[in-house]
Amino acid sequence: SDVYKRQALVVVDMCLGFIDSSSPLGFQCDELIQANIKLVKKFRQMNLPVIFTTTIYRDKSEASVFRAKIPALNILKPDSEETSFLAELSPGSEDILIEKKFASSFFGTNLANDLRRMNVDSVVISGVTTSGCVRATALDSLQNNFLTTIAEDCVGDRDLNAHRANLFDLQSKYADVVH
Repeated sequence: SDVYKRQALVVVDMCLGFIDSSSPLGFQCDELIQANIKLVKKFRQMNLPVIFTTTIYRDKSEASVFRAKIPALNILKPDSEETSFLAELSPGSEDILIEKKFASSFFGTNLANDLRRMNVDSVVISGVTTSGCVRATALDSLQNNFLTTIAEDCVGDRDLNAHRANLFDLQSKYADVVH
């Protein structure tokens, strides 16, 4: 059987726009934030790659259909507070920051190439939101042939029913959901 040797952590959209309850895209998620801080620390201690994603729109033509569907995405402007990170949960100099336009961290980005360049064969996904960007990232991770794990206590969603349903689907079809 294949032995997966090299893991990387992909922290999906843990920027302020998605984790601050005062944001139209955010929700109350203090436990989730603390769990992600611990997970990032563990990966760094093991000298494994940590990749953060953020969603930023630099001009009105980018992802125009997606933004029409979810107009709150328009707050994700360059250098805005919404696209910045908490000091204790932010990319360090050794980490990779991926700027994305759509739900998946892979779509239209260099993520798959970056992971292959680092000889990564296994991806652990944390972040928000389970029904959106986490699910899309997990699906594309599998479709790029990476063994994919969802850190169950490190992902969250504004809608608990959507969170549970999507974890069920992910476990059934695309990834290992592990606490």
